[in-house]
Amino acid sequence: MHKTNFMHKTALPHQPDSAPALVVQAVSQLRDAIMWVKFPPGAKLKVAELQDKLGLSSSPLREALSRLVSEGLVEAEERRGFRVAEVTVDEFEDVARMRILLEQEAVGLAIRRGDDAWEAEIVGAFHRLAVVEERLPDIAPSLDRDWSERHRVFHMALLAACGSPHLLRLCGDFFQRAERFRRISARFREQPRRKSDEHAEIMRAVLARDTKAASRLLERHIRQTADNVAAVLVASRAASIAAAGRKR
Repeated sequence: MHKTNFMHKTALPHQPDSAPALVVQAVSQLRDAIMWVKFPPGAKLKVAELQDKLGLSSSPLREALSRLVSEGLVEAEERRGFRVAEVTVDEFEDVARMRILLEQEAVGLAIRRGDDAWEAEIVGAFHRLAVVEERLPDIAPSLDRDWSERHRVFHMALLAACGSPHLLRLCGDFFQRAERFRRISARFREQPRRKSDEHAEIMRAVLARDTKAASRLLERHIRQTADNVAAVLVASRAASIAAAGRKR
């Protein structure tokens, strides 16, 4: 049976090559599903099943999975296909450590360089975040898409005046890396963590141009998240081991 290879543009010269767009679409859909824990850590990613779920052919899906391997979200197993990357306490501790280092540097620079417009953006971002958090039902805020986006915007607003595009990009990257861990943790946490008070404290310190307090509060905020995630991951691992033992 003849199979069209999307890499050969000459096979269908009268049609536009849609493969790059399909790969981008596949990467976006798969990344979103992994980040929102629709595919949990360790889950097998079978191309045939993904074709049915995402409505895409195998070629762009395989390319997308390979790209997500480079992002650390997917693991390739020799001759066994792909699976969602596992998460570990050590990995998240490393992400949290990098966030603390980068965001403390960025907020210090932003406090020195920021103007009135920067302050107004912070206040607006905080208000929008607090409003949506108040409207949420009794669930972990990080499981809500609107809250998650406003949370990201607030944190990046704090750092926006740092004057270093490279530093801002790194801060944004590690913030996003932490998202999957936060959502995994939130799914198993018994008591939702409301963060408005923490965010308000950080905002007040930044607006007061108190670099030392802002740095300390950011570290505490990130560290508390790391401790919560670590506790959930350890408990989840212990439960899995116990369940495996009962099956023997």
